[in-house]
Amino acid sequence: MSNDAGEAFGGLRSPRIGAGLPVVDRIAGRRLLFTMAAPEEYGPALRALISPVMTGIGPVEAAISVTAALTRLEAARALPEAVVCLGSAGSRHLEQGGVYQARSVGWRDMDVSALGFARGLTPGLDLPAELALGLQIPGIPSASLSSGAAIVSGADYDTIDADMVDMETHAVCRACLGFAVPMIGLRGISDGAEPLTGFMDWTRYLAEIDRRLAAALELLAVAVGEGLLD
Repeated sequence: MSNDAGEAFGGLRSPRIGAGLPVVDRIAGRRLLFTMAAPEEYGPALRALISPVMTGIGPVEAAISVTAALTRLEAARALPEAVVCLGSAGSRHLEQGGVYQARSVGWRDMDVSALGFARGLTPGLDLPAELALGLQIPGIPSASLSSGAAIVSGADYDTIDADMVDMETHAVCRACLGFAVPMIGLRGISDGAEPLTGFMDWTRYLAEIDRRLAAALELLAVAVGEGLLD
């Protein structure tokens, strides 16, 4: 691990499951819970608008953190009206630095095809391999999203049938389904046009993504005010 990578993620540690009640932000008068994975993605523009649950990196940390947060909120009879999962993503063909909303999300790590199941399908669940996200914000381009526990780079994209890739959104979506809370996915494209060579290849666009995600939240506020959650 390089020195840059070893000092990365703002000293993030595993979240305390028994911590206090998560902050639920009010957007256009409605109660929304925001989730992000890494402090590097949470820049000054977003810090001025929201107080997200910081889940940690990858699907396991995201599932644990969001399930714990929603469990505590449900116990307090304070479930949010929606969860917004936002941060960075990779894509080989979408605009680097651009922001997109997920119209669907799949789990690329799930592969029980040796037993006759379609890749991405979890046996025993009455759910499709691709989960459609019904809440869509007017004015923000949409794209399909694939989540998994590994960074995708270079030729790895050849095996993925999705517009963009991340590590947390599917896990957050599954946690939300368990509480019947709808989810919105917003992702800024931090990398993918060229193979990754180091930590700085991920962070290069994060300042721009922070500003563009903040602008996307302004569009979210307009949409919520016009009845998106009704």
